[in-house]
Amino acid sequence: MIDATPKLHAKDYKEIYNHQFDEIGNLWKSTRPVTAPEVNNYLQSIVKKIVAANPEIQNTDARVVFTRDIWPNAVSMGDGSIAINGGLFMYLNSESELAFVICHELSHYYLDHTNNSIRKIVELYNSDDFKKEMKRLSKQQYGAGKELDELMKKMAFGSRRHSRENETEADRHAFQFLRNTGYDCNGIISCLRLLDQVDDSSIYKPLVLETAFNFDDYPFKRKWIQKESVLFGALSGDDGSSFSKQDKDSMKTHPDCVVRIALLQDSVKNTHGGKKFLVDEESFYRFKKDFIPEITEQEFRNDNLTRNLYYCLLMLQNGEYTSLAVQSVVRDLNILFQRQREHRLGDIEKEARNYPADYNLLLRMIDRLRLDELAAINYYFCKKYESQMDGYDGFAEEKRKAQKNFYQFNRQ
Repeated sequence: MIDATPKLHAKDYKEIYNHQFDEIGNLWKSTRPVTAPEVNNYLQSIVKKIVAANPEIQNTDARVVFTRDIWPNAVSMGDGSIAINGGLFMYLNSESELAFVICHELSHYYLDHTNNSIRKIVELYNSDDFKKEMKRLSKQQYGAGKELDELMKKMAFGSRRHSRENETEADRHAFQFLRNTGYDCNGIISCLRLLDQVDDSSIYKPLVLETAFNFDDYPFKRKWIQKESVLFGALSGDDGSSFSKQDKDSMKTHPDCVVRIALLQDSVKNTHGGKKFLVDEESFYRFKKDFIPEITEQEFRNDNLTRNLYYCLLMLQNGEYTSLAVQSVVRDLNILFQRQREHRLGDIEKEARNYPADYNLLLRMIDRLRLDELAAINYYFCKKYESQMDGYDGFAEEKRKAQKNFYQFNRQ
């Protein structure tokens, strides 16, 4: 692929492609792909149906895989590697929606959108207008930062416009692929509506920390999550970004879904007879649910400790995978205790306006807890669940650690 690029700006092409290949290699070498035979065979059965029904892609070398990534997304990586994130799959409502996602990513690969986008980016960065503007800003003493921010914003939106063109083209081909396969094309519309809202969605009700960490012998303290007063008045709703609301909407994970729906609505209305499930309805719902703990543990492997803790508390609150959730919460709190004692909480996520409100409260609580409070919370958490965790692999060792931490501040 590198050898086939234009000789002009070859260095830029090589740099981008090497970065792309590194990302692809990181995916396949990691624990992110789901290779469990039953789940992978289910996914490949859908892929095979799509490929068999569409002559244009019958010789494709695409490799489609589920991943344990939490972000609700799917991606065609340009070399045939296609990742369907578990964080998207668990929101889908039917196999036809999943098939549309697969068809859409297969279309991106079939249409060579990744390589086309790389060419456009290289041309943009090496254009005379861009070089001229960068040279002007480098000589400007005042206001250069703001103007550079505006320039980069225009570039970002310019590249996204190319992306939107690609999305529209991929949607058209995905519609044809899906219809030819025999799936209900209404899955396209329902899927796009879901994608339009997924950034603000959650599969669980918000976490209630006052319930999760309230014990008879150690009641929850409101000061752990109480909002601090602002010295010079309330903060405005603005997050300090230079982007307008319209800009932010256009930069969503899945932009322009409303426009994409409008472009496909008439075509979908004229199709009839497709089915929501062609492979295995029971497996779809079972795997969808089983992805929740898989994704949660992947966050721990990625050292996203607070996210692992957050999702385990949500599972526990919802009464799902209770033993795994309890074990993981105790483990996470033990690690947080150790990091706080070693003054290493700096690598833990901090509150951010783009995070869910209940997750921000958890981050605030972790940031405020004293070492003795953290030890006490984990100690009493273990006591609350120890009877139902009797014999669960690894719990006894984590409980022993929690007790040792607690006894540092309290007599036995």
